[in-house]
Amino acid sequence: MMRSVFYEDYEVGASRETFGRTITETDIVLHAGQTGDFYPHHMDAEWCKEQDFGQRIAHGTLIFSIAVGMTAGEINPEAFSYGYDRLRFVKPVFIGDTIRVRAAIQEKKDHPKREGYGIVSERCEVFNQRGETVLACEHLLMVRKKPAP
Repeated sequence: MMRSVFYEDYEVGASRETFGRTITETDIVLHAGQTGDFYPHHMDAEWCKEQDFGQRIAHGTLIFSIAVGMTAGEINPEAFSYGYDRLRFVKPVFIGDTIRVRAAIQEKKDHPKREGYGIVSERCEVFNQRGETVLACEHLLMVRKKPAP
């Protein structure tokens, strides 16, 4: 069911957190095939044994994609994604790690060019099972303002 949430309904400081999602070897292999990124850091278990992390790491873009999907729980017909800023891959994610995402509204402002819309910025942080931040970014939403009565 779609529920309309207008710009005025968003509250700075409000947050939500997802359930966990375990990253699998299949995730990594599928992502490599979709993107063409077959670098040995992701695909060559033997080579990785001799590298700093000692094992294969998930693509940062894979973790970002999964995290975005994890936060997209409800469809709001009054808002859509306007983009992502300040994306950082903070720590590696390994096969078998379980990630979860916290999204917190950090700022609201009028859209500079579109009257009737505002920009809602939410800080997205992805954590592994040890509570370590593995990815952080800012998600921008363009949200319709409530119509005048």
